[in-house]
Amino acid sequence: MSPALLRSHAYTLQDDQAARHAFRVASGLDSMVLGEPQILGQMKDAVRAAEDAGAMGSTLHQLFQRSFAVAKEVRSSTEIGAHSISMAAAAVRLAGQLFENLSDIRVLFVGAGEMIDLAATHFAAKNPKSMAIANRTLERGEKLASRFGAEVMRLADLPSRLHEFDAVISCTASTLPIIGLGAVERAVKLRKHRPMFMVDLAVPRDIEPEVKALPDIYLYTVDDLAQVVQTGKDSRQAAVAQAEVIIDAGVQNFMHWLGQRRSVPLIQQLNAQTDEWRALEIVRAKKLLAKGEPIDVVLEALSRGLTQKMLHGALAELHAGDASSREATAHTVSRLFLRGQLPKQHKER
Repeated sequence: MSPALLRSHAYTLQDDQAARHAFRVASGLDSMVLGEPQILGQMKDAVRAAEDAGAMGSTLHQLFQRSFAVAKEVRSSTEIGAHSISMAAAAVRLAGQLFENLSDIRVLFVGAGEMIDLAATHFAAKNPKSMAIANRTLERGEKLASRFGAEVMRLADLPSRLHEFDAVISCTASTLPIIGLGAVERAVKLRKHRPMFMVDLAVPRDIEPEVKALPDIYLYTVDDLAQVVQTGKDSRQAAVAQAEVIIDAGVQNFMHWLGQRRSVPLIQQLNAQTDEWRALEIVRAKKLLAKGEPIDVVLEALSRGLTQKMLHGALAELHAGDASSREATAHTVSRLFLRGQLPKQHKER
């Protein structure tokens, strides 16, 4: 892929705007579904992949760890996740409009993430005839299925068994559709035109859009459910405002940390220089002790040697340059060595 092609599909943010974007994405504020939790898991997977590839430096590591901490605080301190819960509840309400009794239907959940967990919780409350979980990894599917007494199946078996289910709720992290038009067409024929309710909560889509045009198929996407979920708009806006306050504080803290990091090379140089001076003075002191000099004399020479070396540069600058530069240097030197006390000539004025 050429850099020009990549740039045409990307946008660039710098400094605090980059940090703010990372925090908002992790917190679910930048998602089509407000408070949607799937993106946080995807970010964590991306960070693990970057670490495995050796591409995660200290700055990026700190940025993403703080992103995850901010997201956790937003989720625990605000009602930002309530919108996701409303989406799951809306799916159940729509299914109730299609089927006379939800206790007579068989429901298939595709995926095993937090959104599917919410949807399964809402449907389970209606006591459907049966529930099944289809997931790429059986272990994670079994863990979720065991909570609801549901059957677990492999994602690969989905096309051959799709016709068995009256309702299909899908939300995976797949980048491509996993339920195609052909599979749904075969399911419709096998069901002898009994209606099938389908909800695609994934972004990007799990179910091919063309499925919506099939007879006896009632397919709802995230966009459709967002229109259904209109209640509680004020409370969601309040939650967003609260989340933005938490994110603002996180951005300020991160930028403060980043500013401190820019001083690290200078700090390292200063430490190296003072270590060199210290080593020289210790060697000199040992020689004096070997000659039989009294300890008090050696310690006095050691302390004088260190202070002279540390003050030499500052004293040289105080005598260099014109009057204005010397005055500026005097202020800097007094701030560094006298803890903010003004030089005597300034006090006398």
